[in-house]
Amino acid sequence: MPDFIFKGKVYYNPVQLVMEQIGGVWKMPILWRLKDQTMRYSELRKIPHISDKMLTTQLRELEKDGYVHRQVYAVVPPKTEYSLTERGRLVIPLIAQIREYGIQLMEEGDEKA
Repeated sequence: MPDFIFKGKVYYNPVQLVMEQIGGVWKMPILWRLKDQTMRYSELRKIPHISDKMLTTQLRELEKDGYVHRQVYAVVPPKTEYSLTERGRLVIPLIAQIREYGIQLMEEGDEKA
């Protein structure tokens, strides 16, 4: 496959593009938690081991890339909710496959231990 440009950046293959958008430690767990429900920031903070700064950064990137919708309500105290966009919903089956593969690898690791 030839190189291509997406949003001003050169990519060498489509997997590179997808992994940049949803890869890393935190993006897929965030998307997975949003698959069935809209969640407030305070609920997403309960993801184990993620810092507030990292959660905020990842949510902003997912919003910018069109996977997450951010709804801010003008109330006191402030209320912000996050939900999946259509693009976010489309990626859930892929995340489910990656998750299942990860579970298989974990089970193989247990057998070898």
